[in-house]
Amino acid sequence: MELKATSLGKHLAQHPYNRVRLLHAGVEVSGEKHEYLIPFNQLIEVRCKRGIVWGELEFELPDEKVVRLHGTEWQETQRFYHYMLQAWQRWSAEMSEISAGVLQQQVENIQRIEQQDKWFKRSALGKLQQQIREAFGALPMPATRLESFDNCRDDYRLCQQWLQQGPYSVAERNRQWTERMLAEHADFFQTVETSPLNASQSRAVVNGEDSVLVLAGAGSGKTSVLVARAGWLLRRQEAAPEQILLLAFGRQAAEEMNQRIEERLGVSAIQAKTFHALALQIIQQGSRKVPVISKLETDSKARRELLIASWQQQCAEKKAQAKGWRQWLTDELEWEVPEGDFWQDRRLASRLAGRLERWLGLMRMHGGSQAEMIEQADDENRDLFSKRIRLMAPLLKAWKSALKAEGAVDFSGLIHQAVNILEKGRFVSPWKHILVDEFQDISPQRAQLLAALRKQNTQTCLFAVGDDWQAIYRFSGAELSLTTAFADNFGAGAQCALDTTYRFNERIGDIANRFVQQNPHQLKKPLNSLSKGNKKSVAILPQEQLENLLDKLSGYAKPDERILLLARYHHLKPEVLQKAATRWPKLNLDFMTIHASKGQQAEYVIIVGLHDGNDGFPAVARESVLEDVLLPQPEDFPDAEERRLLYVALTRAKHQVWLLQDRERPSVFVEQLHELGVPLQKKP
Repeated sequence: MELKATSLGKHLAQHPYNRVRLLHAGVEVSGEKHEYLIPFNQLIEVRCKRGIVWGELEFELPDEKVVRLHGTEWQETQRFYHYMLQAWQRWSAEMSEISAGVLQQQVENIQRIEQQDKWFKRSALGKLQQQIREAFGALPMPATRLESFDNCRDDYRLCQQWLQQGPYSVAERNRQWTERMLAEHADFFQTVETSPLNASQSRAVVNGEDSVLVLAGAGSGKTSVLVARAGWLLRRQEAAPEQILLLAFGRQAAEEMNQRIEERLGVSAIQAKTFHALALQIIQQGSRKVPVISKLETDSKARRELLIASWQQQCAEKKAQAKGWRQWLTDELEWEVPEGDFWQDRRLASRLAGRLERWLGLMRMHGGSQAEMIEQADDENRDLFSKRIRLMAPLLKAWKSALKAEGAVDFSGLIHQAVNILEKGRFVSPWKHILVDEFQDISPQRAQLLAALRKQNTQTCLFAVGDDWQAIYRFSGAELSLTTAFADNFGAGAQCALDTTYRFNERIGDIANRFVQQNPHQLKKPLNSLSKGNKKSVAILPQEQLENLLDKLSGYAKPDERILLLARYHHLKPEVLQKAATRWPKLNLDFMTIHASKGQQAEYVIIVGLHDGNDGFPAVARESVLEDVLLPQPEDFPDAEERRLLYVALTRAKHQVWLLQDRERPSVFVEQLHELGVPLQKKP
């Protein structure tokens, strides 16, 4: 059947199309120079319109495209329209049956996933939505037409709901499932640790995303969550013990975790490891070699002696190198360097040893060639950085020679080798679940190891517990953005916060939380305390009042109550502590640097050294260009890491904190704390 425009209509309409012909399953619209084929499976709507004289047919296609035919005689237009509509509707009815079958398969898939007794993952939602889109693409008619058919409408709407509101639907479904799990397994959450888990801890434990970041504020029970997570995976039979890997940053932390798991879960097959122990296992199994860890890694004295001897030899043998070192120490670090053979000066050598260790460590952590390191520097710093790298090159060579002579590897070398073995597929990861403690301390190198393990076994879930408010190890290579941009680095998943601290009172918490969150780059999270405290729970005192404070504490602090004195640097240990054993024999006093106090707690905390200047707090940033290039970029906020360091110091205390300031040259932090409401007291 065919419909044509009249001669006059054709002349007046001046339209590219003036003829339409009905085909077996479509129509062909054509003109003198143009032809357009419209299959029924592309047709969304047909409209018949009457103009002043002639008729008009309008064919609506996907993507809001419309094809029109003008200038046809009205009665003929109506006749063609009705005939074509019947043919199209017969075809559509037949196709709706096929579409209903396709949709029914998707609905059954949705219902099957909804009825599963487990967490609905984001990745599962992504796959489901992709399947629905592919199903829509395989339909014999445009998906938008399915609303018109009784046998398709409800199923189509359900599929559309999962496409448009999927994240909301999944969140609601997971919320209901979580509440059911907490009720059904209440006995587990009550008894898995010595104290029952609270609601936020329990919800973190059952979260089943592929990547979970648990923000665990100071004293919020992160170890309990890690132990309970391992227990939950076993209880739900989501993993066998040998499929669970716990990672800690230090040997002592790993050993404590193992002891806790054995005590609470009665399982010895789950083994917490350090990253280096993990790398060692991967190398042993992946290369059939048993690497020996260099004694230099555990012997700080020998390590420094090797580096200083190499440095002294370099300066003594090459005048140009000695000149370069003098320039580095005086211009960049602003150190006073003796005239003549400065490298023989014992004090200078002793002071430099720690720097050499750090610089060598950063170069080893990078692991690339000198050219690759230099390439990492920006244009402004590249020339200077290149000079510094060349000065360090003999020390790096001496280090590698020492390792070779010992037949050993260092820690950085271990991780590089392990990553290499994983990328070559020479080690098959058995772990379905990786649980990481103190995640805020992770470095790019360790993150690379995690990524290689997960790439090697794509079913691996990452459960990371940490606190970006306590990230204080950038100087050793830790990169905070690996935590604050967790999803970007480890895949979309979930972020949970443990909202209750069992350590400090509300007053300490309020001051510490507001102080650390003055940096807008820190992740926001609630952290509530169980006890109130009072205005005196945090106070600022003159530093001369330390003896009076200890006198006063000796009157009410119990022998089993710990008093922790903290300073930014070890050499700021108050001299008065030398007579503490006889002057205050009943006081349980400890002194340590704030960095060393991470993970510690005490009833009372005294923070000393709050002054401005060279060894002040916040510390003056004096990084060499080597650190500028090889360390993660610092945040764009003044004293960001130093602020977190003071947060760590404040949150070691259960009952009370005193901050001892130098009134002649006060720390900027004292003023900021006072503005937050911390009182300035003249005496304790």
